[in-house]
Amino acid sequence: MNWDQIEGNWKQMKGKAKEQWGKLTDDQLDVIAGKRDQLVGKIQEQYGYTKERAEEELDRWAKQHDFPRTEHPSKH
Repeated sequence: MNWDQIEGNWKQMKGKAKEQWGKLTDDQLDVIAGKRDQLVGKIQEQYGYTKERAEEELDRWAKQHDFPRTEHPSKH
């Protein structure tokens, strides 16, 4: 499953994300709607993580759920 599929199945995935990052509210998860960059940003904001750490956690979470990591644009 890729991030397009995660986004398409967000109603089901939202509960799994809530289990992993319990500080995120249902309202925040509704607004995120499966968008990877927004989820990274909220994890950073709620947990005080760097962007890199938030991305690493998200990639580990996706891997646990058998979702291959998708490439995210790197900033040059």
